[in-house]
Amino acid sequence: MNQRLQNMDSRRRLWTIAFVWLLFLAPYFFLTYGQVNQFTATRDDVSTLVFSWESSIPFWPWTIVPYWSIDLLYGISLFICTTRRELMVHGCRLALASLVACAGFLIFPLRFSFVRPVTDGPFGWLFQQLEMFDLPYNQAPSLHIILLWLLWLRFYPHVATKWRWLLHGWFALIGISVLTTWQHHFIDIVTGLFAGVLVSYVLPIASRWKWQPSKDPFARRLAGYYLLGSAMLTLCGWLFGGGYWLLLWPAMALLMVALGYVGLGSSIFQKSPSGRISPSARILLAPYQLGAWCSFLYFSAKNERVSEVVSGVLLGSYPRHHLLADAVLDMTSEWQKSRYAAPLSYQACPQMDLLAPDVEALERAVLALNQLKPAGVVLVHCALGLSRSAIVVAAWLIKQHYASSVDESIAIIRKARPGVIFRTSHRDVLNQWVSQYSAGARDVG
Repeated sequence: MNQRLQNMDSRRRLWTIAFVWLLFLAPYFFLTYGQVNQFTATRDDVSTLVFSWESSIPFWPWTIVPYWSIDLLYGISLFICTTRRELMVHGCRLALASLVACAGFLIFPLRFSFVRPVTDGPFGWLFQQLEMFDLPYNQAPSLHIILLWLLWLRFYPHVATKWRWLLHGWFALIGISVLTTWQHHFIDIVTGLFAGVLVSYVLPIASRWKWQPSKDPFARRLAGYYLLGSAMLTLCGWLFGGGYWLLLWPAMALLMVALGYVGLGSSIFQKSPSGRISPSARILLAPYQLGAWCSFLYFSAKNERVSEVVSGVLLGSYPRHHLLADAVLDMTSEWQKSRYAAPLSYQACPQMDLLAPDVEALERAVLALNQLKPAGVVLVHCALGLSRSAIVVAAWLIKQHYASSVDESIAIIRKARPGVIFRTSHRDVLNQWVSQYSAGARDVG
């Protein structure tokens, strides 16, 4: 009974905060959007950007209903949040969405170029209400699409699985309606989706940004390579224009990976302990993940999938086949939990590729391996099973007294899996870990 009263009190507090957010966001949205629209109407540098095929898009008056429904969903989304953090981050996302959209409207002023047919009846009335405050100037990025993405992210986890088909269908209708109400051109949709993904990525709910400047020269060198690639792609998009602006997508992905190696670490992938990567990170970093997957397919052919280091502990690559294991410790940061690990006991300790973890992260991974061990045979894997996972197994062997030194532990692993990579930084971290965490270690290699 007391727990129920506490839950009700907590819910009331969240609703109070949600109501305060709504009191702020409603006028904030109409003021920022409306003022920018009015200002753009007075400018003489407004252009249009429309593809020839868009003239074939039909005008469906009834789709004004799903178009308008986003306003109702906007308000409801604040009241379905179940934690204070979720509510606060969601409110900040909605506020930032308006700022990003208005900045786009001011920097790249565009005008909708089609003349909308006259519509009668209830649908016509809805169009008239829309035209009372909306001029055809706030175009790219489409704020409607930005909000559509942010609202879908909030409703999805709170809707029962059996009703998600309805959620997806209605949100798809809203997305289509920006075209079939002749409110936006296609470029507005693309830029709106990109802006929405960027907003939700910058303000994550399930994860937190972590900044720890890397002292590893190798990490800084890798960051330099990715930063150079990002700059080159951005330059190509700027010089050639047109469809080459799509190069900004992989440019952004490489920039974030560069920041990951400089100091943001694995937080750029927003991967949870359960192995789930946020939808925003999956979309934004997809070009990098595609390249990493191609590299994985090439190099994985040169190594054994799985190697037994000691009885009950396997070291291997990202699972692509059914596993002869009972539990999985996943050290990758760039990919989601493998579907072959789904039925098994599982923990993720994400780390950046090719780098040695810090001492605290290594200890957390060793503890995770110990927690999984009672389940039976444990597979410790990263992408190729040569570096991130190998250092964890090396530390675990010392912890469990299979080896008395770093050198002996590495030798055991090399015998089982000859291709493992232990750079100087890996040895240094292992030595530090031994001195801080490994009780009973008799020698430091």
